[in-house]
Amino acid sequence: MQHEDGHTVGTGFFTSVDDVLTRLAEAGYLASTAVATTVFLADRLGKPLLVEGPAGVGKTELAKAVARVGAARLVRLQCYEGIDESRALYEWNHAKQLLRITAGRDERWDDARTDIFGEEFLLARPLLTAIRGEEPTVLLIDETDKADVEMEGLLLEVLSDFQVTVPELGTVTASRRPFVLLTSNADRELSEALRRRCLFLHLDFPEAELEQRIVRLQVPGLDAVLAESLVRVVGALRAMELRKPPSVAETVDWARTLLVLGAETLDETVVQDTLGVILKHQDDVLKAAAKLAPA
Repeated sequence: MQHEDGHTVGTGFFTSVDDVLTRLAEAGYLASTAVATTVFLADRLGKPLLVEGPAGVGKTELAKAVARVGAARLVRLQCYEGIDESRALYEWNHAKQLLRITAGRDERWDDARTDIFGEEFLLARPLLTAIRGEEPTVLLIDETDKADVEMEGLLLEVLSDFQVTVPELGTVTASRRPFVLLTSNADRELSEALRRRCLFLHLDFPEAELEQRIVRLQVPGLDAVLAESLVRVVGALRAMELRKPPSVAETVDWARTLLVLGAETLDETVVQDTLGVILKHQDDVLKAAAKLAPA
């Protein structure tokens, strides 16, 4: 799809919603129709996709799966408190610049300045790397809610026009837009301005039937009845007020654990002995052990 300036808008990874469902599954990611529809629209419209939901529901894995499907390079910006432009966008290699200035002491400053602000001395960080990429690229802006509000301003500029201005070099505009996926655990409310620029997808823990399919795909040696029991217990754990409910990845880890132990049923002993695989806080383990114990 072409924009009026001649640039490609969508990334063109997918041809239809069904294509998203099929190819993500082939890449090991089982998506619901709602998820597949939103991914298809983000791909076709060339708009960033904001995926919000609790930790461990597969937000980051979705970006990785899209990259695998599109045979694209995955560029990841991991957000954290205090991240700034030099870590997200670019910075200059000051040590190398100083060496260049020292080596050319007799040179006119105007000549040296032109030289030291060239490509050789530019350190591209994730945002600039993704914008400049000419190959298929997935840009993952992970845990956006952990960054400061100031970082949102930078993201707005980059995601609005898919361009970056480097004062010493000029404006760099994406000739091939990356597929952009932002994730948020909703620990901080993101600005309306940022939300407006994105398609929105709320990703929650999957329905039991879908989670069973995920477990069977990832752990093919697991018995279907055992997989059903395991997912049912995980659902019960998530219904408790735990510090950290088990993620889908931890459900899969638990399934692998049961397979390694040769467990044929999910009896009380097996559950009590392996709770540390899916629960990561002692108070959660104690609470779960008490609730799951037979009366």
